[in-house]
Amino acid sequence: MFNALVVEKDQQGYRCNLQSLDESALPQGDVQVDISHSTLNYKDALAICGTSPVVRRFPMVPGIDFAGTVSHSQHPDFKTGDKVVLNGWGVGEQHWGGLSQKASVSGDWLVPLPEAFDGRQAMAIGTAGYTAMLCILALERNGLTPSKGEVLVTGANGGVGSVAIALLAKLGYQVTAATGRPALAEGLKALGASHIIDRRELSEPGKPLAKERFAAVVDSVGSHTLANACAATQSDGLVAACGLAQGMDLPATVAPFILRGVSLLGINSVTRPKAERLVAWQRLARDLDPAKLAAITEEITLGEAVSKAQALLDGKVCGRLVVDVNR
Repeated sequence: MFNALVVEKDQQGYRCNLQSLDESALPQGDVQVDISHSTLNYKDALAICGTSPVVRRFPMVPGIDFAGTVSHSQHPDFKTGDKVVLNGWGVGEQHWGGLSQKASVSGDWLVPLPEAFDGRQAMAIGTAGYTAMLCILALERNGLTPSKGEVLVTGANGGVGSVAIALLAKLGYQVTAATGRPALAEGLKALGASHIIDRRELSEPGKPLAKERFAAVVDSVGSHTLANACAATQSDGLVAACGLAQGMDLPATVAPFILRGVSLLGINSVTRPKAERLVAWQRLARDLDPAKLAAITEEITLGEAVSKAQALLDGKVCGRLVVDVNR
């Protein structure tokens, strides 16, 4: 038997609660993992609360990532005792996910846990931090260097934003953080932000073009925020878009793209090839300061994840929520 959060939908409605399950209930997979930690991402909160149609099959164990130890393997790349991490691949949406003490998944979805991290640290990074690293890799591939100028990070107090600030600062970039919680500005500066702006400067309808300011943007917000970020990006600048906290719409014009040559880079963290995942985790091990990671991390129990999910959607959570699934 093992404990897991289970999302159900039937005539009685949509609900998520903690249940004790038999191992025979696990879905098919060639690797079984004893999970040590998971995390609570924005998408997980949507799945738990039923706010958006994230979950595609019922019943479903939510949780789009986890870290743990292989307990059984029929996959050639993994053996019993290996430390592994998983991000994406539809777990927590179409395949039982990480808010559980056990998982059964395809070994093709797993990557070895870097020696620099234990399970708790890996989930302090989680899909949010891994996505932040994918954004930075995409910006680098397209020519971004610290000498190009200021980098804007939106949703700065969220998981993607906070890790992106820490990474960019470590790499020598001047970072501007956009936040709706100015009282937390000192925490963002401690992560490495050079400047703080109020998110209201970006979240309302704006002009097709604004004053050129940013060499690059890491955006996890979408909607008007992304449109205004593009409008304020320098000529030949870069915008990495990876989220939709404000909305899925993009109420923009083509002006930044055809008049300034701004490039909009879409970041899909769910189905990246294994080689790219390995590079991202290697770079996280090299470029992320563990002390800064610890400063933005709160640990909760599996049973607390449901109430924390609503708090996350309400904008009352800062940084990263790590779930110790065995507490």
